[in-house]
Amino acid sequence: MMETEDGYTEPDNEVKRLKKFRNLVIGGIESKMVLLILLDMLLLAGVFIGVLLTQDSMLVQLSTETSERQMDSMAGITENVIDTVMDGSMSRNTELEALVIDGMFLDLRNRVQMVGEYAQKLLENAEAVSPAPWQRPDPSRDGELFVKVLLADGVEESAVAGRLGVIANLTDLMRSVCATYEADNIWFSLPEGATLMADTLPGRWVEADGSYTAYNAAERYWYRQAAEEGKMIFTDVEVDRRTGEYCITCAMPVRGADGTLLGVAGADLFLTEMQGAVEEAQEQGGYLLVVNQNGHVIVSPEDGSAFRVLNSAEADDLRQSDNTELAALVTDALQGKTDVRRIQLADGGYYMVGMPMKTVGWALIAVYGEKLAQQPVQTIQDSFREIQQEASDTYYRKGEQGKTWLRIVLAALLVILVAGAIVFSKRIIRPLNTMTGRIAEMGEENLEFQMEDAYRTGDEVEMLAQSFADLSHKTVEYIGQVREVTAEKERIGTELHVARQIQAGMLPSIFPAYPDRSEFDLYATMNPAKEVGGDFYDYFLIDEDHLAMVMADVSGKGVPAALFMMVAKAILKNNAMMGRSAGEILSAANETICSNNKMQMFVTVWMGILEISTGKITASNAGHEYPALCRKDGRFELYRDRHGFVVGGMEGVRYREYELTLQPGDRLFLYTDGVPEATDSSNALFGTDRMIEALNKGGADPRSVLGAVQESVNRFVGKADRLSIRRR
Repeated sequence: MMETEDGYTEPDNEVKRLKKFRNLVIGGIESKMVLLILLDMLLLAGVFIGVLLTQDSMLVQLSTETSERQMDSMAGITENVIDTVMDGSMSRNTELEALVIDGMFLDLRNRVQMVGEYAQKLLENAEAVSPAPWQRPDPSRDGELFVKVLLADGVEESAVAGRLGVIANLTDLMRSVCATYEADNIWFSLPEGATLMADTLPGRWVEADGSYTAYNAAERYWYRQAAEEGKMIFTDVEVDRRTGEYCITCAMPVRGADGTLLGVAGADLFLTEMQGAVEEAQEQGGYLLVVNQNGHVIVSPEDGSAFRVLNSAEADDLRQSDNTELAALVTDALQGKTDVRRIQLADGGYYMVGMPMKTVGWALIAVYGEKLAQQPVQTIQDSFREIQQEASDTYYRKGEQGKTWLRIVLAALLVILVAGAIVFSKRIIRPLNTMTGRIAEMGEENLEFQMEDAYRTGDEVEMLAQSFADLSHKTVEYIGQVREVTAEKERIGTELHVARQIQAGMLPSIFPAYPDRSEFDLYATMNPAKEVGGDFYDYFLIDEDHLAMVMADVSGKGVPAALFMMVAKAILKNNAMMGRSAGEILSAANETICSNNKMQMFVTVWMGILEISTGKITASNAGHEYPALCRKDGRFELYRDRHGFVVGGMEGVRYREYELTLQPGDRLFLYTDGVPEATDSSNALFGTDRMIEALNKGGADPRSVLGAVQESVNRFVGKADRLSIRRR
């Protein structure tokens, strides 16, 4: 190889000169393609011939030996069929049926759990929950899902109105849960004797004289069991109070943080809902049983079964059955999946397999009659000889025909492929050789490769030539563009740096902010995620006794957000200096921004005005983060104020105000979403809990508090690309 001054390595002359034999280049791609096809065909032919000869010999011998063995083993085919069907198909089908039925209990548990957990949140925060309206039973609403209040005997509405107003907020959730799970009942009962129930039979709770039927949930079996066990429970088979049908009830006790019973959520699953799967299995020659943890039969076929469904007081425990094999199967099935066992019952022998249902701790048992399992065997025995003889004759006849056609096809294919390889290899190599020569002629003064008619082959060669031509042309253009792009990038970077300095200069950054005022102390920082951004803070004295404080976050990032931020900051400050309250400032700013907001941007704002002499803050929140408050000698906690709509999102919005009084030594922390939404390498969020923990690690002065938060976030984020702490 020889290297030129420009770094191009030229092939040696010996590589260029390839030998030819009758227009076929020896050692070139042409000869390699022809040789490869010849070798492939010879190998393929050899493999086919070898396989055919070996297969023919083996099959002749195998056919003779197999025929004898099959005839000898036919006597034992009954046992093999039973083992295959029972151990395989029956076990798999039982497992699938168990999953289906267990899914019903899982759905029942999920809807009860959703209502119970939501009720717990409502009752634990009852003071912050707005009361919702409720209704009493209405017979005209029969047939539709209707949510109403039931009261125990002697309980007046006025006595429980407050609690009812809180749990009445469950109404929409109950309807949604029932619709999602295609259920027709769900309820939540208070210990005071009031129940919020959704069902399709509201008329059942109204007496003939129009009075409401009394209902004391605390006396029901499911309420007592859930309260005593202190966890979600599934009852035994009982008679439903509303319909008189057999059902299973799922109930969940709801307790407060101090362990006080707040109520019980519950729902029914009627046995008729599981009967379909049982009847389908019965049509296939067997049937299914559902047995609960007490060994009681919960579901069985309505007819043709030795197992009856009774209520809990009358049901027998199958684990204590006189039939020891049946008792052992039920006991084992409640613990785990069993093997297929043959069990003798009064009306004959049966194959049974058990499968646990994890959700409720019950078991599904599949029962298959022994006589039904043996019916296919006789048919197999009768048709075996006929099928075997027919298959043998057909195999030999088709085999001979196949060998003949295979020889013809292999010979023809070999001739066609060799001829095609020679022809097409020349068509492929000719433009490649031309292309190689043109590339070798390229130099410093001629860096661009040109397309020629010789390359227009309509295949990958043309694509290669065109791609190389495009690449060389773009390379020439790119060299000139690189300088222009580099200069433009440096100019934009300089302008963005200046923009960031301008933006930072618009925010107050000299501390202490008011060295002549000892009544309060302020400190703030800004770390934008990009060169410029839309988050900002501001504080300024409206007069000698009123300090305005602003924390805001503009939607979007970059230059548009920064421009919007400057407009919003100016509007907020102008309205504040006019002596307006916090809510009036946000309302006026919202109207101004909405009047000319073509880009449809918005800003979240926390606005507070501190009366310095009294420490009273009048504040309003337009969709911003909750502030954090620390009382003197206390710890920081989120102050969950009411949020209004974002500023700039919709005209006509009026913002509510609230008051907050700071005592000497109290501290208030304001921030944007950059703090709780900072992420680590696994995309986990920093969150408000870690933020509060970091705040409480800081010192007494504002600078140390913000420093503790910044350090905690940096340690959490590590080396990951992160949303920086942008404003505090």
